[in-house]
Amino acid sequence: MAPKTDMSRGIALMLLSILIFTAMDAVAKGLVARYPTNQVVFARFAGQFVLVMILLNARAPQYFRTKHPALHVWRSAFQLGSAAFFFASLNYIGLAEATALTDINPVLITLGAALFLGEKLGPRRIAAVVCAMVGALIVIRPGAGIFTPAALLPIGCALSFAANALITRYVGAREPVWTPLLLAALFGTVVTGLTLPWSFVAPAWSDMPLFLGMAVLGTLGQLCLIRAFSLAEASVIAPFAYSGIVFATLWGVLFYNEYPDRYTILGALVIVSSGLYVWHRETQAARRKTV
Repeated sequence: MAPKTDMSRGIALMLLSILIFTAMDAVAKGLVARYPTNQVVFARFAGQFVLVMILLNARAPQYFRTKHPALHVWRSAFQLGSAAFFFASLNYIGLAEATALTDINPVLITLGAALFLGEKLGPRRIAAVVCAMVGALIVIRPGAGIFTPAALLPIGCALSFAANALITRYVGAREPVWTPLLLAALFGTVVTGLTLPWSFVAPAWSDMPLFLGMAVLGTLGQLCLIRAFSLAEASVIAPFAYSGIVFATLWGVLFYNEYPDRYTILGALVIVSSGLYVWHRETQAARRKTV
């Protein structure tokens, strides 16, 4: 069990990362409507790579060294898949709906953490995940027309995100945060860059701030996510990913005039309540262990 302070920081960083990522997704939704998806994904990773290289400057070469090269390849591939699947879905599905469909990932992370990382899967954690999943189902309402073939794209994103999170939990505690950040950005830049000659569209100058903003948000979100999984157990912070539905709904209202209905509001309340329950129970348990 992580110390109380680490648990609280991990949860706070997880919430911050989801807020940032949903803001990035809102920007990407506008861009994929005007540019090929692979070009938008390339801009997201290339921008991250350039930004991190600038921040690290002369220290950058030392962070390319790793004791877990194979894990970083898999982690980078899953991170690329997560972004590519989600960005592609935004041409067919609303921002809040796509986010809701990806929010099966906390269940996958919690189960994966128990199976592969040896984390404890107690009844309270299971209950919180199930309640949050119920909230997500209230939002997406199976049978209401959201489950189309395009729904496979955000589901693919959820699978990729969960695999990425589990590897991040393992690697993040063993290496500096800059190593996975750099290697994933490099991997995504190279792979998507190879596809550009067949689909590149010259960006308008008016869209350049959006491309830059997406890169900045993606970098900050990854920093927070890696640090969160380094501080706290994956099964503890995973339910807080459900907050993405709330944030995505907010961005949808602000930027795309997509207003939530009563089911979305009800589901969001269930999701927030389950997350607060986990936070309360884990901090209480940590306090008892230190007494």
